[in-house]
Amino acid sequence: MNKPDQPNPVIPVVSGKLPRTVIVLGLVSFFNDFASDIVVPLIPILLATVLSAGPIALGLIEGVADALACFLKLWAGRHSDVMSGRRKGLALAGYTLSNLARPLLGLAGSWVTVLLLRSVDRIGKGLRSAPRDAMVADATPSHMRGFAFGFHRALDNAGAVAGGLTAAAILAWSDLSLSEVIMWSAVPGFVAVLLLGAGVKVEPNSIESAPKPARTLPPLRWSALSLPMQHYLWVLMLFTFARASETFILLLGHQLGIGVVELLLLWSALNLAKALTSTQGGQLADRFGHGSLIVIGWSSLALAFLALSQVTGSSELWLVSIGYGLLIGMSEGAERALISDYAHVNERGTAFGWYHLVSGIAAIPAGLLFGIVWHYFGAATAFLLAGLLAIAATLLLRLWAWPKQYPNNP
Repeated sequence: MNKPDQPNPVIPVVSGKLPRTVIVLGLVSFFNDFASDIVVPLIPILLATVLSAGPIALGLIEGVADALACFLKLWAGRHSDVMSGRRKGLALAGYTLSNLARPLLGLAGSWVTVLLLRSVDRIGKGLRSAPRDAMVADATPSHMRGFAFGFHRALDNAGAVAGGLTAAAILAWSDLSLSEVIMWSAVPGFVAVLLLGAGVKVEPNSIESAPKPARTLPPLRWSALSLPMQHYLWVLMLFTFARASETFILLLGHQLGIGVVELLLLWSALNLAKALTSTQGGQLADRFGHGSLIVIGWSSLALAFLALSQVTGSSELWLVSIGYGLLIGMSEGAERALISDYAHVNERGTAFGWYHLVSGIAAIPAGLLFGIVWHYFGAATAFLLAGLLAIAATLLLRLWAWPKQYPNNP
């Protein structure tokens, strides 16, 4: 990775049209998350009721699944660079694998089976995430990448809204069981795979029109990263310990006595809040700096988790969750756009691979730590600890890893 050598000028709010590839990939994420969020908010409920498992099992399942995926993300991103930017095949394989494994969670007879299938699902995510993010960066001019990633995250969150509402409607107005609802997630998942296969017909090459000479990639090692990116990724790893899975919010609601349908509506409202602010947040990040919007998102998570440690009823949980969603949605595009700022045009897949690796490598200890603290000291203590860790990560970002300069990447 090349070290940035010139300051990033303030750029006006972007009003140009997004490339077709970005729009199609956004729709792919919409339908994939439609399928995923029929299933994901039901996992803690399935564990707590049908399978008689608790917060430690949930933490282990989410941690192991994410950790397995994160190593594949680095390999997949690097491999897409080695293949001279031909990234669609890896992304398509990843989406297909996830949407084959995820509906089978409805047939799980133990939490160990949930762990296995959830891990296969996340392996699919590991194959697709870095190549897909690199495809978005490849297809988008540098001055509107915050907009592009914000738009992508908005459709991703909108899919989560659709999934949660669909699951809630089916459970409220039909006789289908939790397991049967999970299996029906195969339908929107198939649409996502079909859209990627047919909608992205050519590889999304860099927006530069002039050909570039062949470039030898540096060795795949930590020291090859620029110092600013190393600092940012170290801070991101600390923040991972604070960013406990949002499914713990649903587990908290379950413990407070909230019904399954209301929890699904809460999940949908949280993701709708993120969807409402993601695109505008990306545009603001392009204007005012990606670091500034990341601070907003990380600080909002810290405040939300501190507030969740004091929640005692349904109305409080709704208020905190929606406020958290609105604020953290502002930063989702900026967090990924900052990676493309630091990455050379020929190393974007590798850069996003490192990003996903670091954000996932702490997943097992983070998930287990949260689950163990919850089990032995209560939910309030677990959310309080997560909030304090988020505050520490935000301060380190501002004082030690602040993005002062950006490379002139197209």
